[in-house]
Formats: sequence, C-alpha cells, structure tokens
Amino acid sequence: MYENFYGLIEKPFQIVPNPSYLYMSPGHENALTYMEYGLMENVGFILLTGKVGTGKTTLVRHIMNRFETEKEIAVIFNTHVTPEELIYLILQAFDLEPKQESKTINLEILNQFLIEKYAQNKQVLLIIDEAQNLSDEALEGVRMLSNLQSDDQNLIQIMLVGQPELKD
Repeated sequence: MYENFYGLIEKPFQIVPNPSYLYMSPGHENALTYMEYGLMENVGFILLTGKVGTGKTTLVRHIMNRFETEKEIAVIFNTHVTPEELIYLILQAFDLEPKQESKTINLEILNQFLIEKYAQNKQVLLIIDEAQNLSDEALEGVRMLSNLQSDDQNLIQIMLVGQPELKD
C-alpha cells in the first residue's frame, strides 16, 4: 500500500533494525565515534546503552558491516542463560564445537581459537546484545574473558549492548 502510493521501493516501518536506514542523529554519531574508536584501539570492553527503540541494534549492525573484513565477529542475543550456557553460545557463535560437559574445556577451546586468530593477525569481537539481562554470574564470566590476553594486547574485544540498567 505505502510502496505504491508514495512510490517507495521497499515496505516502510519495518521492525528489523536495518543499518541502511540508520539515522545519524548527533547522539548516534557520538556513540558511533566512541564505538569505532574503541574497536580501532582494541580496547577490551565497549559499552553501549540506550532506551528501547533508540537504535542500539541498528548501530551494532552498522559496526558489524563496517568491520566484517577486519574482525572475526560473533553476536549473542540470548542472554537469559547461565555462565556455562553463555560460553557454549559464544563457541557456537564463532562456529566452534562446544563440549557440553565442561566449562573448563569450552574455555580452553575459546582460548585456542583466540590464539589462532591472534597468530593470523585477526582481531576477535564478541557482541552481547540485550546484556542487561545477564545474571551477575554470567556478567562476571564475561569479565573473566577479558583475562584472555597476549603479552601486549587483548585477544578478544567485548561489546556489551543493552538498556540503561546495564550501567548499574
């Protein structure tokens, strides 16, 4: 209906966060600048918060498109999980084969993957969307991933994306 009446080439007002329709308000531009700086400088953690519907996921998809050739990127959307399940999901997101029975083995699989990517000079980015839903224990598990480092840099960058309560 809208397409024909207004001569549009696509159906407007989709619920899918399409980076092609990113409106670069001053707030979005500021957030994007900080995110890009954090990624280029290989900081360990990047935090993006905002209210529901403000464009966080659209910004993340824009960043993913921008850095897809430079970084190995995985995204986690399901955050109502235990720390063990989170590691399992992270491995799956990086197309690795998790071992259901052992968090320790799964962490070792992730560490070996990160070392391989480091040897290939490929940076690794883990994006956790809806991070405000992580339990304190799962969030601590994410923090512990930042201990996976070489002598001179982080082996994994972690971007936490969520609603304002994530700051707490």
